[in-house]
Amino acid sequence: MKRIVILISGRGSNMEALLNADMGASVAAVISNNPAAAGLATARQRGVAAAIIDHRTFGDRPAFDAALAAEIDRHEPDLVVLAGFMRILTETFVRRYRGRMLNIHPSLLPAFPGLDTHRRALASGARIHGCTVHFVTAALDHGPIVIQAAVPVLPGDTEARLAARVLVEEHRIYPQAVRWYCEGRLTLGADDIVRFDAARTADGVLISPPLGA
Repeated sequence: MKRIVILISGRGSNMEALLNADMGASVAAVISNNPAAAGLATARQRGVAAAIIDHRTFGDRPAFDAALAAEIDRHEPDLVVLAGFMRILTETFVRRYRGRMLNIHPSLLPAFPGLDTHRRALASGARIHGCTVHFVTAALDHGPIVIQAAVPVLPGDTEARLAARVLVEEHRIYPQAVRWYCEGRLTLGADDIVRFDAARTADGVLISPPLGA
């Protein structure tokens, strides 16, 4: 069975969705850069090893990344999953896990990379919003896309209401992407093109569910 390590910084709702899903994988560990992350207690309650690598105790980003990589590698994962991990990773770290590190972002990338995605979507007048699972590369929130889910932006939406609808889709598509990877149906080519054995589209990007469904 494949082994995954999940990185979190906060409450860990996507982590919990992964723990609840049948992914054909075992969660070897949950690691956080934040000692106060609520998701650490959730992981321990579920019998999953939980570790803290506090970024504030390191003098610079490369030193933190080196310690984080050492803790990850100790668990020998097949896949590293970022689930609300709020640290920018160095290029050296990203290269170390190239093709075996996924992230979920609360927008339909390439729209609204970075923070405050729901507020920015509302301010832009966007009619469609959503979330994206992608392979992690050195370019922040610009890695090759695996799967996306779209939700409508409704009249009178607040940031909190829109975020809640998007989060439902995050919890649905992230386990799906991890399951594809663990089943060997999802790979990242040397050309940074996502390749599927099944559920393939012409450009390697899946939109789920179809707009209007």
